[in-house]
Amino acid sequence: MSTVLVFLEAKSDEPTRLSLEALAAGVRLAAETGSQLAAAMVGAASASGFAMLGGAAQIYAISHPLLARYTADGFTAAYAQLIAKLQPDFVLFPHSYEVRDFVPRLATRLTRVLLSDVIGFEVASGQVTADKVTFTRQLFQGKLNGHYRAASPAPVLASVQAGAFRADSPSATTATVETFTPELDAATIRTQPGEPFRAAAQTVDLGSAPLIVSVGRGIKDEANIAIVKELADALGAELAASRPICDAGWLPMERQVGSSGQTVAPKMYLAVGISGAIQHLVGMKASQCVIAINKDENAPIFEIADYGIVGDLFEVVPALTAAVRKAKG
Repeated sequence: MSTVLVFLEAKSDEPTRLSLEALAAGVRLAAETGSQLAAAMVGAASASGFAMLGGAAQIYAISHPLLARYTADGFTAAYAQLIAKLQPDFVLFPHSYEVRDFVPRLATRLTRVLLSDVIGFEVASGQVTADKVTFTRQLFQGKLNGHYRAASPAPVLASVQAGAFRADSPSATTATVETFTPELDAATIRTQPGEPFRAAAQTVDLGSAPLIVSVGRGIKDEANIAIVKELADALGAELAASRPICDAGWLPMERQVGSSGQTVAPKMYLAVGISGAIQHLVGMKASQCVIAINKDENAPIFEIADYGIVGDLFEVVPALTAAVRKAKG
């Protein structure tokens, strides 16, 4: 039986949201190709995060003192050894900063090509071999879709774009966690990791927010952002923005959504005064429900919105805020 192997990343001993999305992609790929699903993560087998990897028939805790902190050399060597052990047909990763750093090196070591930022795939009817699966990734900031099939033998390596697959509620696993200890030599690790990056206290992870209210240049003036902030507070949502708002310094850059900001996939994304330039859409179009408020009925944002309100945001937003507060009592 063929195998789909998903490598996950952990934060505080639990898989990240991006990793759970990659696992969801692995569950679907394994089901459609009739493969067995295996998951692997660096950490001690006793970590609680391994219990969240439902759907995997095999789970591996990659454990070694030299993997306590991330290094490209250490992770490349460890992952290559587990791949050699399992001989999977497909290897999936979350498309994170770490993956972008070391997986191209891993692909080179395996003489394979990494398909990065995959948003979907299609399995040929009745075929389960690696070269019969077509992967889709976006080009030119989402304006075009490219379709790719592996020309080389298995394994096929692919990273999964944030928000492309749903991972709303991780399920408990029934699989036994097996410890995998790679053979690593400190002399082969050429970099010395520094202290972990500590984000500022006000930093917000929009990627984990279930509700987002985002404001665009239609707000006209920095002082008017308070109107949208009131709506976000009433909804219990995070406040975000398009690039012009952050470039102007009206909101911090950490709240920017788009190709040069954060990629989000909340349950609800409320776009206020955002026209819908492609650079913004690529960062939020994976949202489960998109609501747009814009006075221009031809604004591109309405093309992807599930619900749209054509009107003056200075009239619509306060009325909506009042309605939400009334509904909440």
